[in-house]
Parts: sequence; structure tokens; C-alpha cells
Amino acid sequence: MRDPHRHDHPLMPSLDPVDALLTFVEPRKRLFVLTGAGISTASGIPDYRDEDGAWKRPPPVQFRDFTDHLETRKRYWARSLVGWAWFAQARPNVCHYALAEWEASGLITQLVTQNVDRLHQDAGSQQVIDLHGRLDQVICLDCAVRLDRVDFQRHLATLNPSFAGLSAALAPDGDAYLDAVDFSVFQVPACPQCGGILKPNVVFFGETVPRARVDHAIAALQEADALLVVGSSLMVYSGFRFCRLAVERGIPIVAINPGRTRADDLLALKVTARFEDLLASLHGRLPAPVRF
Repeated sequence: MRDPHRHDHPLMPSLDPVDALLTFVEPRKRLFVLTGAGISTASGIPDYRDEDGAWKRPPPVQFRDFTDHLETRKRYWARSLVGWAWFAQARPNVCHYALAEWEASGLITQLVTQNVDRLHQDAGSQQVIDLHGRLDQVICLDCAVRLDRVDFQRHLATLNPSFAGLSAALAPDGDAYLDAVDFSVFQVPACPQCGGILKPNVVFFGETVPRARVDHAIAALQEADALLVVGSSLMVYSGFRFCRLAVERGIPIVAINPGRTRADDLLALKVTARFEDLLASLHGRLPAPVRF
């Protein structure tokens, strides 16, 4: 049995990255895949961190700040009104489609994403857990009613026409960077059912991932032959926990990420590259029946 406290060196220096990845994947037929923001950058959605894992931009809004302060909610929803119009147009890229094909061919048994963009589902993946929720829904914190974001966007724009016409740089979670704007005049709608506080149906920083969602993912990990991390620095514990659990259970981990990850010392293999840059070389070389 593999010693769970021994971490194989990130590996195979004699092999190029593609050969190393193929050597790792070939004997393993049940992959648990964890994806992060890096997989959606090719779709035009920015990521949070640089290659050292540091913030590129100011950290996102905190859950307690959002719930406790109307001014924070005004600022969030104003930025979101501007950013959503572009975010909603993002489409899957070659990375999303490749993973959907891997799943269809039986190689991936579960995909867990830290992203809230639903691009994996748009590409055809079926076994997806949206660990941090989904931005295309709005939820009431009081009565738990869910609203479609497209309809909510129209309502926001009707209430705030002067904001609806603004343009700004897109932020990672679908909001936008608005500077020198008076947010005090922004109108934040209440829940149409109970009058409660509405928030996007995503897990904010400082908020807890629903336990049932975590348990579902852990159960799938326990049935996997390996954990493949794609495009995540794993700096957030909600994703890093799966690496810790994999090590405890003797499940090897491979990461494909251009920069460092929080789990670098836990990996059996580290491929320092963007996933999209490997796909052309992987074409036709993965075990049948997986093909791009």
C-alpha cells in the first residue's frame, strides 16, 4: 500500500510534459477532475491569481460584508449589472470540450469545478458539481427562492438605467471594475416573494460550501483512480481539501497549471503549462477510446 505521508516527487524529468501526462493517465481509467479559473481564461473570463498564487486584483466581496451592509450590496449589484452582460456571452473553449469528450468516453467519472460560469455543462459535461454555485441564478437568503439571472438582469437595468449603459473591464466572477461611481443611488431590488436579501447563487468568500455538495464530491473521489487538477492554484481550501483527502486515501494527484499550486508538495506529477497548450500534442495519443 502506498504510504499516504510520502509524496512522490513531481515527476519523470526524462519525459516531456505530454509524455509524462500520458504515462500517468494510461493505467488509470477513473479520473476525478477538479477545475479552476485557469480553464476559462481562454473563454475571456479573467482569473484571480498570478503564477505565484497572489491576487492579481482586489479580493472579491466577503459574504458577511454583503449581508450586513446595504452599501456593499449596492456596489456589488452595480458592478454585476455591468459585468453580467459580457459574462453571459462567454462560450466554452477547447478545454471544456476536451473534458466533455473524456467524460463521454468513460475516462472521467466526476468533474468538480470551482468556476461559476457553467461552461462545462455548455460543452456537454454531465457529471459536474458546481462547487461554488452558479452565477446564472439569484437566490433569496431568507426564503431560498431562486430567480433566473437573465430576468433579474432586466429588472436591475430597468431600475438603474444610468448604470446599464456603463462599460468597464470584466472581473473574474462576472462583475466589473467601476471606478469613481456614486453607488449610493443604485437601486437594489428585494426578493419578490418575501422581501428578503437577494444574492447570486454562488459561494462568496467567507461563506461555507453546502455540506451535501461537498459530501457528493468526496464520495466520487473515493471511487477514483486519480485526481487531476486543471487550471487551479488551489489557494482556496474548498478545492485544496480534495488534494488532502486524496493523499490520505493513497490516490495520486496530477496538476496542470502554469504557476505554482498550494498542493505542489502533494503531487505525483506537475505539468507547468496551460491545458489548452497541451491539447494539440495529446490528440490521438490518449488511450482508446478517448480522442479529441
